[in-house]
Amino acid sequence: MKGECMKLWKMMMAASMVALGAAPPDYGSGALVRITPQGRTLECPLKHTDVKAEVSGPMASVVVRQDFVNESQEAIEAIYNFPLPVMAAVNGYEIHVNDRVVKGKIARREDAQRAFDEARRRGQTAAMLNQQRPNVFQQSIANIAPGARVSVEIHYVELVTYEAGAYEFVFPIVVGPRYFPQSMAGQQGSINPPVAPKRMRAGHDISVQVKLAMGTQLGKVTSESHAITQKRFNDWYEVINLAQAREIPNKDFLLKYRIASNQITPSLLTHRDGQDGYFSFVIDPPAIRTLEANISPKELVFVIDTSGSMHGFPLDKAKEAMLQAIDGLNPRDTFNLITFSGDTEILWPQPVAATPENVARAKQFLTFKRSGGGTEMMKAIRAALDGTDSQEHVRIVCFMTDGYVGNDNEIIAEIRKHSNARVFSFGIGSSVNRFLLDKMAEAGRGEVEYVSLNSDGSAAARRFHERVRNPLLTDISIDWNGLPVTDVVPGRIPDLFSAKPLIVSGRYSGEARGKIRIQGRIGARPYLREIEIKLPGSQKENSAVASIWARRKIDALSIDANENREAITQLGLQYSLMTSFTSYYAIEERIVNEGGGQRRVEVPVELPEGVSHEAKFAVADMAAPMRTRQFGSTNQAPSAYPVSPALKEEKIVEKAHAGTRIQVRLLLKEVSEGTMQKLKALGFIADPSAAGARFLTGTIDLAKLPDLRKLEQVLRIEEIQ
Repeated sequence: MKGECMKLWKMMMAASMVALGAAPPDYGSGALVRITPQGRTLECPLKHTDVKAEVSGPMASVVVRQDFVNESQEAIEAIYNFPLPVMAAVNGYEIHVNDRVVKGKIARREDAQRAFDEARRRGQTAAMLNQQRPNVFQQSIANIAPGARVSVEIHYVELVTYEAGAYEFVFPIVVGPRYFPQSMAGQQGSINPPVAPKRMRAGHDISVQVKLAMGTQLGKVTSESHAITQKRFNDWYEVINLAQAREIPNKDFLLKYRIASNQITPSLLTHRDGQDGYFSFVIDPPAIRTLEANISPKELVFVIDTSGSMHGFPLDKAKEAMLQAIDGLNPRDTFNLITFSGDTEILWPQPVAATPENVARAKQFLTFKRSGGGTEMMKAIRAALDGTDSQEHVRIVCFMTDGYVGNDNEIIAEIRKHSNARVFSFGIGSSVNRFLLDKMAEAGRGEVEYVSLNSDGSAAARRFHERVRNPLLTDISIDWNGLPVTDVVPGRIPDLFSAKPLIVSGRYSGEARGKIRIQGRIGARPYLREIEIKLPGSQKENSAVASIWARRKIDALSIDANENREAITQLGLQYSLMTSFTSYYAIEERIVNEGGGQRRVEVPVELPEGVSHEAKFAVADMAAPMRTRQFGSTNQAPSAYPVSPALKEEKIVEKAHAGTRIQVRLLLKEVSEGTMQKLKALGFIADPSAAGARFLTGTIDLAKLPDLRKLEQVLRIEEIQ
């Protein structure tokens, strides 16, 4: 039946091509291809991704399985660019070719490439995994024979983040479209996968299961990104699955879970099997902040990304957070506002006082900003940090972006040059570049915040001001008091701006017991805490702790990756970890494709939820000349855009008759029973996966659109095409 349906579907597509005056291409019986409206073909050998995570305390162990099927009549090589968490320690790899299992090997990247190329030439099924960025990987599978199924399993471990009583497990699902400046022309293919054309699915889906075994009583478990099912077996063990077993892979999976006590206790994870011992120490944050906030004047520079990838809902969400951040200024503060896309616009030549008039002007400037153009972030970074090195005071930079750029390392290096500034990064969107945003905050000695399209942007802005004016713990150091520990990372412990634990990892050489001293400052007061710890002489459990330490050590060395290339490589080889210089490969012994001739197929992906398809393709290959514009004159209008900020909807072509239902996205002013009742009265049917979210998807009768636009609770409407 499936084959008959596929044959009928192909005949219909071929007939439509003939009607358009084009000859249908011949792909042979059974080829899973689709014809785009432009006559291009779309083929997707990746069918399904399955993610299974087991979380115990602060440690997560994850297996990602990718299933590839060749439904054509010729051998193919599949190429797939996909994300993993920034600090994932990828320490296992294997392929399943039909019923056979081949364990992967770690090697220097160039050696793995040679082995893979030779196997490809011989006609053997072979797979290789390369790290393109710390959070972007490329899977290559050669010689997938006609009708063959090849599955790849990737194993990794990581530490789960914790803040203010809640853990958060994040699994990134899609690589957003990266913008490459002119200096990096030709490198786009290493990161950017092809995107499924408008009105078409990419052809693959995803399932996620998380098993929580916390060892202490669990509290509330929620996901603001996806609808989930939950089964709690007892007070400390719960299994979570995506409600839809075959979910569209277009946004990060976010899972928050609390423990009943709402407070963590110090946790020392150790592993020692032989000479080398390893530890990761999770130290709970101070219970309270200083009662008095630092109200001394601050210099703040707000930077917001208005490039094409921020078009629509992401820019609305960024504006929501930014306007609240501007409202939170102290009258004695000074501030400036910078927007960037293909060029950079600076509101004033220098920061100005936060008077009511200047605040109103900044809000007007921001309100009328529209999105468009490339993401030329470097110019904005330099504009925001210009002059800070010669100042006596510290400048605070608040940077809001999706991070969709290809020159991540250059931007991070630029921030490191300016020690007299603090950079607080905000990731805005459903699938942002967490590597760049994390490292911007780390290099700028600030904090990172993620604002999904369903998050409260105003609450994020309020947390920003609390962190700036009242950090939790600063100037932190640890005295190990003679314990035999070495290679502790991070070497310099960052300040704590929120209720996150300190996490330090290292090695130790033998059994020991003693008290460590944690020192720092809470406001103007000194802070001292002593904790008794025991380093065991033998601990065969927790072998993942060694991988966690090695991954964090690699991260520290990657500040100067070229200088530390050999050290990074040796760590990757010794601990079987993916790095920029080490790769996994696996080769099946049998020859399945004599001569090695094959067709290369790049796996298409979905555009991240909320990103405009038109905006993405308008900027993907653009590298506009750089300009910097300042709006410093009192009489000069802050912007000259003719579009009213009250415009709610993106253009929706009303060509269908009444009774036709269309799928739309809504941005709501608030989520309340009254708002949902009004939407229901108009016949709006909400997607259950977005229940309780301000960013809502669903369907509505086309004839009801005028009434939907009139609702003051609806801030924006976009048709999903």
